Amino acid sequence: MTINYLSLAVREVSLLSPYVPGKSIDELERETGMASHRIIKLASNETPMRPNPHVIQAIQDELRNITRYPDASGFRLKAKLSEKFGLKSEAITLGNGSNDLLFMIAQAFLGAGRNAVFSQHSFSVYEAAAKATGASTQEVLALNWGSDLDQILTAINRETRVIFLANPNNPTGTWFDRRAFEAFIDRVPRETIVVLDEAYIEYADDPSLPNGLDYLHSYPNLIVSRSMCKAYGLAGLRIGFAASSPEVAGILNRVRQPFNVNSLALAGACAALDDDTYLQRGRQVNRQGQQQLQEGLSRLGISWIPSRTNFLAVNFERPARSVYDALLMEGIIVRRLDGYGMPNHLRISVGLKTENIRLLDALGSIMRKGSW
Repeated sequence: MTINYLSLAVREVSLLSPYVPGKSIDELERETGMASHRIIKLASNETPMRPNPHVIQAIQDELRNITRYPDASGFRLKAKLSEKFGLKSEAITLGNGSNDLLFMIAQAFLGAGRNAVFSQHSFSVYEAAAKATGASTQEVLALNWGSDLDQILTAINRETRVIFLANPNNPTGTWFDRRAFEAFIDRVPRETIVVLDEAYIEYADDPSLPNGLDYLHSYPNLIVSRSMCKAYGLAGLRIGFAASSPEVAGILNRVRQPFNVNSLALAGACAALDDDTYLQRGRQVNRQGQQQLQEGLSRLGISWIPSRTNFLAVNFERPARSVYDALLMEGIIVRRLDGYGMPNHLRISVGLKTENIRLLDALGSIMRKGSW
C-alpha cells in the first residue's frame, strides 16, 4: 500500500517549501567536475576573509571536551555579550544562528488565530517560521525595495502578535534610519512583539541607522536578533543571539531546544568577541569591495539597489536566470532571487579584491557574448 506521507503532516507544514540555500562549492564541483579551487562563492553573504586564528585556536582547545554536552546556559558567552553590548545576561537568548531564534519567537508567540506581519522582499524564514505554527501572515508591499513602515503599521490588527523587521534588509540591502524607526515603534501596540533582525548591522557603516539594543529599555515588546555568522566569520559554526526584556527572554527559553548551541560554537564566539581587530578588518574589506563592485557595475551599465550590507542586489532588467547559469559555468556562485519576487535580480556577496575582479570580468564577457 502506498502512503502519501505529506497528507499526514500538519497542514501548515505541508504547504511550506523547503528553504533553498545558496549553492555550495561542493555542489557545483559535483555537478560540473570543476575543481573546487577554481570556484568562488559569492552567494550566501559570508565573510570572504580567512577564519580568525583566535577562533581556530579556541576551537582546537575545546575539542578535548567534545565527549561532553556543551554548557546549556552559555554562561561564558552571555557574560562576554553582556560586557560588549551592555546587556543583562538574563536578557540574552542564544541560538543556532539567528534562524533558530526566529523560529523560537514564532513558536513562543504565534499560532492559530494569530498573525505575523512582514515586508515584501524580506527574509523568507519570517513566513516559514510563522506558518509552521499555524499562524496567518500579512506581507506588506515594499517601498523602493525596502520596508514601508507606515503601511506595516496599517496592517496591524487585533490578531497581530509579531512584526518581523530587518534592518538592513536581506535580500535587498535596504535600510531605514533612526528617526523612522522611532516613529514606527512608538505606534506599535505594546501587545505586539517587534522583531528587529540586525543580522547585517555590523556592515551598515552608517550612524543614521538605529542600534536596536539602545531601545530595549524603552520598549519591552522589542526583540533584537543578531548573527555572528556574517561579520564575525562564524557561518560554519551557526551562532547568534537575541536581546530582549528578561521576561521575554524567559519565554523564549521555554521553547529553546536543550544544548541548541554546540561547544565549538560557544568557544569560537567567545574568542571572536575578544578580537575587535578581525571585525574592523572585515568592515574595511567590505567597504573597499562594495566600492569596487559598484564602480565595476557602473562601467558595465548594470544597476543595483543601494545597500548597507555585505552584498548587492543587482538588477539585470530582464530574467536573470541565464546570467546566473553563465556565471556557474565560470565557476562563480551567486544567488537567484526568484523566490523573493525579484527574478530580474541576482544577489552578489562582496568578495575579496581578486574575487570581485573575476566576477566583473565574467559579467563583462557574458554581456559581450550576448549570452544573457
